[in-house]
Amino acid sequence: MKTKNYVEDLKAKSATELNDELVAAKKELFNLRFQNATNQIENTSRIKEVRRNIARIQTVISEKARA
Repeated sequence: MKTKNYVEDLKAKSATELNDELVAAKKELFNLRFQNATNQIENTSRIKEVRRNIARIQTVISEKARA
């Protein structure tokens, strides 16, 4: 259910908001990878979650571009 709500929220946003969210997610992923490399990360599953969120955002962006 959590994922469905997240995707619905993404679909309600405009293209610029989606691009801003994509940039923020990529920055977060970079920071998580950096923490992982320096053994400072507590929740390693967060990397997988952020990667999937990036893919979801990119999917919604491409769906809007096609429409």
